[in-house]
Parts: sequence; C-alpha cells; structure tokens
Amino acid sequence: MNRTYLPAALAIALTGTLALGLHAQQPQEPQLPPDPPMPAAHLRHAPNPHHQAMHLAKQLSLTPDQTAKLEPILADRDQKVAALQSNPALDRKDLHRQMHAIQQDTQQQLAGILTPDQLQQMKSLHHGHGPHGPGQNPPPPPAPTGL
Repeated sequence: MNRTYLPAALAIALTGTLALGLHAQQPQEPQLPPDPPMPAAHLRHAPNPHHQAMHLAKQLSLTPDQTAKLEPILADRDQKVAALQSNPALDRKDLHRQMHAIQQDTQQQLAGILTPDQLQQMKSLHHGHGPHGPGQNPPPPPAPTGL
C-alpha cells in the first residue's frame, strides 16, 4: 500500500511545481532596454549653427545673404571641433593646436563674408565677453591700499 502512495505523492509534488512555474511565467509587461547614456556634448547645450548664425545676424546686422553663407561655416567648425573632442588619442597640446587651427580657418572664411566693420564688431563681442560669455572673466580685484 505504501508503494501506491509514493508515486501519487511524487505526481502531486511535480504537478504543484509545474503549476507554480507556469504561473510565474505568465506574460509580464515588456521591459524596454535602458536608454543609452547621452554623450557629454548632449548634456550641455550642443552647438546649433542656425541659432549661432541668427544671433550673429542680429548682433552684426548681417544681410540675409551673409547669414546664409555663415551657417555652413559654423556647422563645419562645430563638426570639426566635435570630432577633435571625441578623439581620445589626442593629447592636450595637439588638441589645443588643432582647435587653434580650426579657429583660424573659421576666421579666414568669415573675413570673406563679413565687412571690415562687422569683423571688428565680432571681435569686440568676443573680447568683451571672454571665451565663454559674460561674467566668465571677472575683473581682477582692486589692489590693496597701504594704510
């Protein structure tokens, strides 16, 4: 009689285990893969050549023709800078040298589009605001007086 209970107990145990396993495998909400991390350039405001051209057009009173010619130059510059910044093989000195070359090339291209007065205005805009905008280069503190 014991022999009939053992197979029955095993059958019940296996059936219970299978039932629990099937219950656990019911469809759940599909899980989406995590979003890929955003590149550092996207965490900051990425350069927008169109907005830059529009801003310069206002500041320098550019003609529509000048503005249209300016945008591809700024886009090319931004693309070259992004490529340099994403190149881990460049050391700091080479990066600086190549960034300077891009800046010089951009200035030469702008000189072919802007009038001498507009070029001077643009230079004064950059010098007045420092390399990263207003307030980035505060004036030096006053010299101490010898009391």
